[in-house]
Amino acid sequence: MDDSGFVDYSPRVIVKEEAGLIAGVITLTIFMTLGGEWLFAMSGWLTPLLLFSWLFPVMLWLSFSVVHHADGLAIKLGEPYGTLILTLAVISIEVIMITAVMLTSANKPALGRDMMFAVLMIVLNGLVGVSLICGGFRHLEQAHNLQGANTFMVVLIPLAILSLILPNVTQSTELGTYSRMQMIFAAFASGGMYAAFLVIQTMRHQGFFIIPGGSPADDHGHGMIVVRSVGYHALFLVANMLPIVLLSKSMAQIIDYSVGVFNAPAALGGIIIAILVLAPEGMAAIQAALANRLQRSVNICLGSGLATIGMTVPAVLMIGLATGQKIVLGLEPIDALLLLATILVSLLTFSSSKTNVIHGIVHLVLFISYIVMVFD
Repeated sequence: MDDSGFVDYSPRVIVKEEAGLIAGVITLTIFMTLGGEWLFAMSGWLTPLLLFSWLFPVMLWLSFSVVHHADGLAIKLGEPYGTLILTLAVISIEVIMITAVMLTSANKPALGRDMMFAVLMIVLNGLVGVSLICGGFRHLEQAHNLQGANTFMVVLIPLAILSLILPNVTQSTELGTYSRMQMIFAAFASGGMYAAFLVIQTMRHQGFFIIPGGSPADDHGHGMIVVRSVGYHALFLVANMLPIVLLSKSMAQIIDYSVGVFNAPAALGGIIIAILVLAPEGMAAIQAALANRLQRSVNICLGSGLATIGMTVPAVLMIGLATGQKIVLGLEPIDALLLLATILVSLLTFSSSKTNVIHGIVHLVLFISYIVMVFD
């Protein structure tokens, strides 16, 4: 957009801006025609490494394009709708990837759990930690809306416990699983609580999720991006998501094979997929903290954690109910302890309207603890 407000929609400019989508479509076309043969014939370590080195950057490029268009919608619609669109777009990719793998593989009963836990550790400890450290070093203290953080946490805590802790203490089925009736209840409870939260966030209490003393019309803080029409950004947001979704099965096969070849921890596959999905959103959270817009970072991080459980649990349980697959949700004891520590620290971090560096350090130590426990 130039100083006169003119936005260039010429094909040359569109092609340049959507280079990631073009690369994604080309990659998808090649994998749809030749990928099956390549994946079936994988052997050793070189072939999966080359395929991963090709597929991962392309999917990451597409993810950043999704965030770019979500930011465009955020600027057009204002907060909290902007951050919500970003969160829903990113977590939808995660849910669809999990669903695609589950529907094509019946021997991954803990896939949804591992992905959810990886996302929770990354956003609630990794991204929160780095954001608070970066913002704290630059600005000493940063303010956020206490009512918004409390609203996030009051929904996130029961969702996390119902989904990841309670299955370990029920007695009607084996450890870590729910009975059919319990699965139905958990699916509706998770989806219902998240739906109720969305009503609060977007309709009844929008003021909880904007900068204290600010308004949705304040400077958006999304960087120097070209803002086009709502329809344009919505169309290309979906267009960039589709190749990610359609390539997700191939990526999952490559990761699963590589984990076996290198004798890596089983949870590493979930972490890699979570990083792929969350990388652009993480950059947005860190940039917002550096720009002294901690409220946007809080909305992104806590919103992602909440959406992960609220959207993934119903999807995973419905697949289990429809296909008869075994679904393991309960965490291992070490992971359960880390989750409880994360919840407690998050409560203390966001119990005040201001944060500083020490809060970020503690969250980052918890994230590093999670990584250490995965490998040892």
